[in-house]
Amino acid sequence: MANKCKMCGICCKLFLINLNEKEYKSGRYKTMFEEFEVVKDFSEVKKYGINLLAQKEDGSCIYLLNNSCKIHKSRPQVCREFFCTSKNKKYKKMQEIINSGKIN
Repeated sequence: MANKCKMCGICCKLFLINLNEKEYKSGRYKTMFEEFEVVKDFSEVKKYGINLLAQKEDGSCIYLLNNSCKIHKSRPQVCREFFCTSKNKKYKKMQEIINSGKIN
C-alpha cells in the first residue's frame, strides 16, 4: 500500500508535534510556549519541549479543523513524513496506537 493520508485526523488528535530547528526559528507555527521569546539555542529548546506545536484544549493540533489540516501545504516536516501506512520503523509505535482502536 502506498503512503496515503486517510484524512481521519487521528494522528493530529493523538500526538505531540516537535518542530525541527528551522521550523521553530521561522516563527510561522504556534507553539505551546509562544508567550516566551524564541530561544536561540535549539538544544535547550528540545530539552525543555519548547518546540512543541500548540494544541487545543482537547489535546488536538491547533491547526486541525473538521479532521482537516488548515496548514496542510506548509505543515511541519514530521507531519509530511508520517502516514498510517508508512513502512518506516520509527512510526511503528504510532501506527500501533492508531490501529489499536483505543482512541477517545
